[in-house]
Amino acid sequence: MDARGIIGELRRGEEPAPRELAWFAHGLADGSVSAAQAGAFAMGVCLRGLSEAGRVALTLAMRDSGHVLDWDMDAPVVDKHSTGGVGDCASLVLAPALAACGVYVPMISGRGLGHTGGTLDKLEAIPGYSVAVDEAMLRQVVGDVGCAIVSASADIAPADKRLYAIRDVTGTVESLDLITASILSKKLAAGLQSLVLDVKTGSGAFMKSRAESRALAQALVSTANAAGCPTTALVTDMTQPLASSLGNALEVESSMAVLTGQDSGPLLELSVALGAELLATAGIADGEAKLRKAISSGEAAERFGRMVYALGGPLAFIDDWRRFLPEATVILEVPAPSDGVVTQMDGEALGLAVVDLGGGRRVESDVVDPAVGFSDVVRLGDKIAKGQPLLRVHAAREEQAAAAAQVVLQSITLGEDAPDAVPLVMERIT
Repeated sequence: MDARGIIGELRRGEEPAPRELAWFAHGLADGSVSAAQAGAFAMGVCLRGLSEAGRVALTLAMRDSGHVLDWDMDAPVVDKHSTGGVGDCASLVLAPALAACGVYVPMISGRGLGHTGGTLDKLEAIPGYSVAVDEAMLRQVVGDVGCAIVSASADIAPADKRLYAIRDVTGTVESLDLITASILSKKLAAGLQSLVLDVKTGSGAFMKSRAESRALAQALVSTANAAGCPTTALVTDMTQPLASSLGNALEVESSMAVLTGQDSGPLLELSVALGAELLATAGIADGEAKLRKAISSGEAAERFGRMVYALGGPLAFIDDWRRFLPEATVILEVPAPSDGVVTQMDGEALGLAVVDLGGGRRVESDVVDPAVGFSDVVRLGDKIAKGQPLLRVHAAREEQAAAAAQVVLQSITLGEDAPDAVPLVMERIT
């Protein structure tokens, strides 16, 4: 068995056997498969596609290329994954709320990708918070607190780490089969007993159309269930930011406002919807009521604070979180150029503007400024008077704030008539 033979099968439109995919995944992990061979493999899958059985086999092969966690807990071990959007900080609300409902949440998260923010970057806006922990610490925090939001260790799905980097430079990122295997190999390696997927659709998502999002959700759900992890997905709206803020520290503020009962809105509602779906899949009834009580009682916030402290953050973070979070030196309001109703928002452009402010990475070596971003963002359907702020820019320098303001004016459209309302949860996939 060798890489050339497997690549040849793909070139001829033949599907490699599961044992061949397993061999190739281990070759990716240990370096015996070259970068050129990995690129050819990715292109073959991208062009020829895999059957559902082949997609499952590739996902399991990539999962098994490294260490797979095994939990022995007194309640279900669960997690959530989002395909990425702007102002999407639901994980920061959902993980502690689920823990307060009695399940365990070892949330293996990622950094910002393209125009979308990363959960790890948001948490690193909290002074001292460490996302890089070993397995012993992960088990300790999950056992004591009920949740831990951390990065994947080097031995979790190493085949995916290598293949992902190669896909990024070979034009093969968009393959449905490779996206599915990449997402699920990491999640399944966490040893989950239940998973919910938040598949975004709209201008702020990677998948712009509902049909694309539905196809991805169906692929993810069918593959995860076939791999033995009970999974459902919600296709959710990303025609506008989920929270009223974009940017790392600012989204932590938005999350804390929900957890402490100072704010509600779409961030709360989507967190509850995803959590209720996940609890139902795990066999726990009345999930929505349990989650709302966990948040309104303050228990979810208390769990978040304990997680922050356990992972190196301040002891009293939830008591006065604004004191601990960094603030930008320049804050600029962007006034509306005319009267009107907010009819359209280019979420991707807004997300990239935050990256340009320093709130994300253009290349892996970029240093993220946790304080920059947008706050108090208007929502679709809002009636705006001329001069009223569309949002506030948080920047390190005045010229950066001015450049971001120009992007905002091009990205938020005002018109005469309110757009049709779009439901936050558009579809459920089982």
